[in-house]
Amino acid sequence: MSLYLIVIAVGLVIGSFLNVCIYRIPRGQSIVFPASHCTACDAPIRPWDNIPVISFLLLGGRCRKCGEGISFRYPLVEASNAFLYCAVLWRFGIGWSSLVYAALVSALIVITFIDLDFQIIPDRITLTGIPVGLLFGSLLLPDPFLRADLLGFKASLAGFLAGGGMFYLIAVLSRGGMGGGDIKMMAMVGALMGWKAVLLTTFVGSLTGSVVGIFLMVVKGQGRKTKVPFGPFLALGTLATLFYAQEVLIWYLSIR
Repeated sequence: MSLYLIVIAVGLVIGSFLNVCIYRIPRGQSIVFPASHCTACDAPIRPWDNIPVISFLLLGGRCRKCGEGISFRYPLVEASNAFLYCAVLWRFGIGWSSLVYAALVSALIVITFIDLDFQIIPDRITLTGIPVGLLFGSLLLPDPFLRADLLGFKASLAGFLAGGGMFYLIAVLSRGGMGGGDIKMMAMVGALMGWKAVLLTTFVGSLTGSVVGIFLMVVKGQGRKTKVPFGPFLALGTLATLFYAQEVLIWYLSIR
């Protein structure tokens, strides 16, 4: 239990930094300087007002200086990151692979919220994640479908090519219906988890994306041409694959 409390604390602190990344990266700002400040009045945020989740609650969701409302997204991102860190620890235990997966889930959170706001997936994340994925996928990470086996270089390279290649083909055939950020994101996911993970991630992402798209058309009255960012659904598919790929494989083999 004490280990989970430590992981929660670390997850909350890093989640606070993710909020900085989500706000600043798409705006081309430094994620290091200046220090955290209110986006409405530019007043510096004091350390005691920058405690993840707790400060938001104590301040009533408002800036201490100007009283401007603070988006509920900030504690949501912090809490989500802490929750996913605990899920990684629960699923994979203590080890180097868990550190890589913790970095992955944090990257997926940043991708999700930036894509929701700006319909872009930053190259700073994906182009960094691809070589990292190839390195750790080759030397360190297990196959998500067969956790006792190392993924290995061939499977990592095949995942990179499958993820990037399949989504590039979709982009060509759809004449721009798929963005370059999605292509690079799936190349990163494939490098980290292999080609089979690309297929499952794509299936889950497409399924959930279709359900949400139909909901928006039926309930919200939005048209078929309304743009819905695909990154968040691919992130959801990646999480489903990361945590439950082995169970999906066992289920699939049982019904054959």
